[in-house]
Order: sequence, then structure tokens, then C-alpha cells
Amino acid sequence: MDGQPVYHLAMLLTDRYDRALVYSRHVHAEQVRKGTKIPYLAHLMSVSALVLEDGGDEDEAIAGLLHDAVEDQGGRGRLAEIRREFGARVADIVDRCTDTDVDPKPPWRPRKESYIRHLREASRSVIRVSLADKLHNARATILDYRSIGDRMFERFHAGKADQLWYYTAVLGEFKSLSTSPLVGELERVVTELRDLLS
Repeated sequence: MDGQPVYHLAMLLTDRYDRALVYSRHVHAEQVRKGTKIPYLAHLMSVSALVLEDGGDEDEAIAGLLHDAVEDQGGRGRLAEIRREFGARVADIVDRCTDTDVDPKPPWRPRKESYIRHLREASRSVIRVSLADKLHNARATILDYRSIGDRMFERFHAGKADQLWYYTAVLGEFKSLSTSPLVGELERVVTELRDLLS
């Protein structure tokens, strides 16, 4: 068998994943990406796909689908529902990926600073889902900026300098916390974003 590739059985997704996808579509049914007509579900599916491509398990992939449900669609009540429907581990990952569960949201910069600090104590599962989320967001930022330029920042509570600060800071944390290939990809994307915006 020397020199022969070793094949591992792929992890198969169960009907729990199917239920999570339908649940996520229902929860975010009225939501689109800021300033676009893109259904928010596109982001959630992309994050879940990145989690799976990074070797994540089904709980992590489900958390990828649900990672914004608490922050954007229901707060602590939504988290309790996720715990009932998908289990404690999924709910714990979603909870740790949530930077606020109150409405209206607290000021942007302190909230992001707190989120970055909390990553230092996060589990590998939380890091994986958060990294996939930030990577997809950074890629989308580049695409939007190429399409509409500085007008893109009118969609957000943070301007160009703050967005660059955030992506740079969160990348620094991921580089010290994870050996995932997604870290290198995030670094490439953040570098491209910095070059575009400077």
C-alpha cells in the first residue's frame, strides 16, 4: 500500500442538517444582506460550506447556518429554541459566535473589541465557525467595494477605517488561535481589501 492515497469515509450529514437549513431559511426569511437584494440565507449557507470544507462536523456546520439567528432574529429566546431543536453543543457555538443579543445593539466599536477579546477563550468549534463567517464577510466586502466603491460603507455603522481595523484585528487573533488553511485565505483577502481601500 506504500505510495497509495489513503481515503477516509466522508462525514455524512443527517436530517438534522436538513432541518437546520429549513429552520435557518425560516428564521431569516425576511432578511437580505445589507444594501443588497441577496437573501441572507446565501451568507449562512456559505459559512456552513466553509465550515465543512475546513473539516467541521455536523454540529459546527449547523452552527454555521444559525450563527446570526440570535444576534439578528430573536435574542435569548431564539437561543433557547436552538438549544431545544438542535442541542446544547450547537447552541453553545451559536451563543459564542454572537457579539450581542440585545436590541438595539450596543455601539459598534466596543462590541467588536469585546468580541475579539472573547475569541481568546473560545473553543476550536467557535473559532472555526467565526473564522468562516469573517472570511465570507471579507470576501463579500471586496465584491461590493468593486461594484459600488465607497458608497458600500453607507450600509454599515462603521466606516472604512473601522472596517479595516476590525478585519486586521480579528485576523491577528485567528493567526494565533488556529492552524486552519482558512486563516491564510483570510489573510490574503484582508491584504487585498487593505490594498483596495488605501
